[in-house]
Amino acid sequence: MSSVLIIESSARQQESVSRQLTQQFISQWRVAHPTDQIIIRDVALNPIPHMDANLLGGWMKAAGQRSEIEEVCLERSNELTNELLASDVLVIASPMYNFTIPSTLKAWLDHVIRAGVTFRYTPARPQGLLTGKRAIVLTARGAIHAGDSSDHQEPYLRQVLSFIGIHDITFIHAEGVNLSKDFREKGFRHATTLLAGRFEPFRPESNSN
Repeated sequence: MSSVLIIESSARQQESVSRQLTQQFISQWRVAHPTDQIIIRDVALNPIPHMDANLLGGWMKAAGQRSEIEEVCLERSNELTNELLASDVLVIASPMYNFTIPSTLKAWLDHVIRAGVTFRYTPARPQGLLTGKRAIVLTARGAIHAGDSSDHQEPYLRQVLSFIGIHDITFIHAEGVNLSKDFREKGFRHATTLLAGRFEPFRPESNSN
């Protein structure tokens, strides 16, 4: 049995295309992997505070030296990080806001990209520690951005996920969903067609780190 962690980040609800893609994913994944555990973390409905001095203090100070609020911030970061560490498959559902990801998703990433936990420094270069995991990124874009310099969503997510050791990354984009009803339907249909081919049996690799 594998564990799937889903990060929802759209500020919209039923009308959200990225959330609709998530529901398609869950339905199809459960058919292919009926015993898998699926955990949903909705950072739009339950926003995570942005990185601040208290979070940094919680990371950097030793036990007994942290303030009460720093302890709270560290505990929250530990909870989010442990969810990620325990997962075999990470699913990120992200609309494109102003050419990139929602700030709520960025806040989640800032809590889980942690030196000594999800990556480590070496004399040569930083090394990701989350090897053997798989990521699927479901996006919704108002216009057409694939392959364009305006796309700061896929390159950023690919960079940060690779940085922490996740290199098996699949991006599925619903493009042009705000251009017209026809574009919206075509974009969603194209994304769901791509999704349907992604449910072959998944076997997590052993983590040697």
